[in-house]
Amino acid sequence: MSDSQNVSTAVAKLYDTYPFPPDPLLDEPPPGYNWRWNWNSAYNFCTGQKPQKQDIRILDAGCGTGVGTEYLVHLNPTAEVVGIDLSTGALNVAKERCQRSGANRVQFHHLSLYDVEQLPGEFDLINCVGVLHHLSEPIRGIQALAKKLIPGGLMHIFVYGELGRWEIQLMQKAIALLQGDKRGDYPDGVQVGRRIFTSLPEKNRILTREKERWSLENHRDECFADMYVHPQEVDYNIETLFELIKASGLDFVGFSNPSFWQLERLLGKAPELMERAKKLSDPERYRLIELLDPEVSHYEFFLSRPPQTKADWSSDATLLAAIPERNPCMNGFPSHCVFNHDYQIVNLSEVELEFLLMCDGKSTLAEILAVVQLGLEGVRSLLQQQLVMLKNGEWGVGSGE
Repeated sequence: MSDSQNVSTAVAKLYDTYPFPPDPLLDEPPPGYNWRWNWNSAYNFCTGQKPQKQDIRILDAGCGTGVGTEYLVHLNPTAEVVGIDLSTGALNVAKERCQRSGANRVQFHHLSLYDVEQLPGEFDLINCVGVLHHLSEPIRGIQALAKKLIPGGLMHIFVYGELGRWEIQLMQKAIALLQGDKRGDYPDGVQVGRRIFTSLPEKNRILTREKERWSLENHRDECFADMYVHPQEVDYNIETLFELIKASGLDFVGFSNPSFWQLERLLGKAPELMERAKKLSDPERYRLIELLDPEVSHYEFFLSRPPQTKADWSSDATLLAAIPERNPCMNGFPSHCVFNHDYQIVNLSEVELEFLLMCDGKSTLAEILAVVQLGLEGVRSLLQQQLVMLKNGEWGVGSGE
């Protein structure tokens, strides 16, 4: 058996023992939303416009117990969803989860990422959260997925970051040393790890970090095992991350938490340093940010397969002819105080609320602004906040939907 097969077998055994994520199963759709799993919201974030195509295919690559899969089905009511995983134990939970909540437009396959070419057809959106970093060959995995992405399609990826997980790495190695020849016995690893934490001095750095960042989720053995006794983990920094992205052959669209990657929040008080930073490439600037703020425990980002064109609404005439809709990932609307796509509180003015109420996907911006005195600057502000998405008036209300 090859090293890659050995790793896959060990990873499957972990998740058969501790199916992950351990979120409870519900007899109703899951609460709220994750905008990264909503096709319209994610496409708008990546391209600046609502997608014309709604009858899409979505792949949840490494679906685990189906927590993300369930959202992908419920948040995309006309999509065909496929989930794959190498753990039969996790897949059994995923099937039950989706069946109980009415997420019935999903097919599950017991399949490794390496073998994804066995699935028929291509996908408009591929979701791969928390998976690539557990492969023995992440580049081979991302290249296999990239081949299944349609031209213009999007891939959403989540992988671990080494700087914010430094203490986790140390704990993983300590548990492995104490396990010795029992390594691979995951319940024993959990027991050893928990005993270490109860024994460490109060101000120990590893214990302090656990209490500050991870202990709330790690009270579940499934989470503890996934974090501390996993048989395979690759942690990235910006330099190695962009090597992975380059190897995929796809285009980097951007991080899905863009506010973290703004250098101004760290060096805004030093304009001379900001001026120097203008000479840096984007990856170099991202590297500078993570070096100055090493809390990066993961990277979450979108890739696209060319051709993928971003909308240009800089022309007032083009903007006025567009048809606006409210972002589907918004909570508390209609109200002056709402949660946006990222669950941040937004306080709307009276005229902003009036404008959003009229964004029904039928009227052009010009028609709405003839009634609501918001102005184009106000509209662009709402666009920047992802509260509104636009579709080109040329393809009309019903086109592609």
